[in-house]
Amino acid sequence: MNSLPFEKRRAKILVKRQAETEPKHGCIPEQRPADVLVQYGIVNLNKPKGPTSHQVSDYVQRILKIGKAGHSGTLDPGVTGVLPIALGNATRIVQTLLIAGKEYIGVMHLHDEVPTKELELAIKKFTGTITQLPPLRSAIKRQLRQRTVYYLDVLEVQGKDVLFRVGCEAGTYIRKLCHDLGIALKTGAHMAQLHRTKAGPFTDEDYVTMQDLDDAMWYWKNENNDKLLRNCIRPVEAGVAHLPKVYVQDSAVDTLCHGATLKVPGIVKLDADIAKGQHVAIMTLKNELIALGEAQHNADELMTLERGEAIKTHKVFMQPGTYPAQAKVS
Repeated sequence: MNSLPFEKRRAKILVKRQAETEPKHGCIPEQRPADVLVQYGIVNLNKPKGPTSHQVSDYVQRILKIGKAGHSGTLDPGVTGVLPIALGNATRIVQTLLIAGKEYIGVMHLHDEVPTKELELAIKKFTGTITQLPPLRSAIKRQLRQRTVYYLDVLEVQGKDVLFRVGCEAGTYIRKLCHDLGIALKTGAHMAQLHRTKAGPFTDEDYVTMQDLDDAMWYWKNENNDKLLRNCIRPVEAGVAHLPKVYVQDSAVDTLCHGATLKVPGIVKLDADIAKGQHVAIMTLKNELIALGEAQHNADELMTLERGEAIKTHKVFMQPGTYPAQAKVS
């Protein structure tokens, strides 16, 4: 089965030194209280047809009675499917999802029937690096740009309707892809339906509806039962599931919370596929997200170095004081 690039990662974890984490500091993400999740989590929402992505994000904000919420990867009003919505203090995590790959299932309507072989040949030309001119109604400057289509599969053909699955780089316009395919086939074509099945690490296997979220909120507030709410809201760490990671000892955490660069001595373990210049997530030994940063060395170098800069932080999520400046470690 076809996969997005990050889904092919099977990196092992390299252990640089042995260390333990103090249980009384921080919290395993899945054990956070419900009131914290509501202000610091992500909803993997199944966007309905009709409202804009911004309107859906606003609905979620009202349901949960929180001050802010932000979505990742805008879907047109007529498009349905996976729309990750970050809550409260987690809203900045959407930036990591904007660059992640997306997958869609859609229906392309051809303006005339074509032989299957011709369709297959045309599809091959639109796999790999393609050049697109964004549509007239788009949020970006209208100029030619390159995007990568990782896979484009025909699932079924009924007359002039083609059911397809496509995995692509963020910022690929599927409506334009269908239009350009129609030109290549010399028949004309347009996108009839579209449903997003993946946005980075979020998929349609466990997304929830706004009604699910509303029901979950009611049970939590009126029955003091947060089970449904926990099914609807995932910890903020779910938003970095697709990124390589570095894990640090407790004594390094508070300094990082103040925006400091991660130095090599603070590293306990790391993913083996980290490359220099890559965006990485800096994590505690409880798997809590501390910050995002840019790797200054690849994994092999980080394993051999004893001092120097390891990760230059550029976005901090954990609040200072969550861990003491000099936590006890062993």
